[in-house]
Amino acid sequence: MENSFDINNLVRENVKTMKPYSSARDEFKDFDVAQMIFLDANENPYQNGVNRYPDPQQSSVKVVLAKQRNLKVDQVLLGNGSDEVLDLLFRAFCEPKTDNVITLPPTYGMYSVLANINAVENREILLSQDFQPEIDAILQAVDANTKMIFLCSPNNPTGNSFSDESVVTLLQNFNGLVIIDEAYIDFSKKQSWLNELDEYPNLIITQTLSKAYGLAGIRLGICYASAAIISVLNKIKPPYNVNELTQQRALERLADKEKIQLEIDSILIQRDDLLKVLNEVNFVSKIYPTEANFVLIKVDDANKRYAELIAKGIVIRNRTTQPLCENTLRLTIGTAEENKKLMEALQSC
Repeated sequence: MENSFDINNLVRENVKTMKPYSSARDEFKDFDVAQMIFLDANENPYQNGVNRYPDPQQSSVKVVLAKQRNLKVDQVLLGNGSDEVLDLLFRAFCEPKTDNVITLPPTYGMYSVLANINAVENREILLSQDFQPEIDAILQAVDANTKMIFLCSPNNPTGNSFSDESVVTLLQNFNGLVIIDEAYIDFSKKQSWLNELDEYPNLIITQTLSKAYGLAGIRLGICYASAAIISVLNKIKPPYNVNELTQQRALERLADKEKIQLEIDSILIQRDDLLKVLNEVNFVSKIYPTEANFVLIKVDDANKRYAELIAKGIVIRNRTTQPLCENTLRLTIGTAEENKKLMEALQSC
């Protein structure tokens, strides 16, 4: 299958012809804001830091992200968490009750949820036993109505990254969008696929500030893609989807690169310490390779071990109901103190 990607062939017809909502804050963007008197948006005029609507394009945050990633600002879109970014992709490119997407279980569950919400068929192609994409099966599942393929790499809940060869094969042989979810890329030794955006026009990368950046509570998701794709998503996104407090907190955190790296390094050290102990726990039969801030383990009885840890005040994730994940538990890496309590609990079960 030769790639002949054309974004215009993917955009829903109603999205192509729609006129986007123009917010009050979109109409004066070429003026000197400091000299303006705002009487256009029915806001409370008394200043308290958040009495005005936020920048609908989150320009300040995008400038920082684009600079740090060596991209252009028009290649960046921000959302209320990655889930909103993913939902925008469905709504922009998938015709309900007609189109389909491909996901690769076991993987992040929201792909399937969003497909259902948007009335889009989800064709599930299981990963291989070593949790790698089955490329031939994926390409065989593709038809004229397949719009997107979702790759989570490093993958959740398995923790491993997908091979470069597999990703390239899909990018070169699929005429739709290949979305690589890189929520955990900061914990991996592999390079982000951001460097390949200009090479593959059908490549979309999603990232988040919820994991390595420690900002899960502010809900900021990021989409990187071609300017053409970002333009389509901007057309349908809510006008003020990222609030002012989120934008301010993101800018503060993005400026503290040294502290972020120290935290990442600490998490990786704690991960290695946990892996050493897991090798000695008698009910752990397998420890899956990980490039994320969590570890997937296979145990003798996942339901039993999950309940035992809960009883000791430690909450983990039981993944035993997921495909290829029978009797598995997912352990997130905590602080040194939290990790110590987890390791002691595991040894005493």
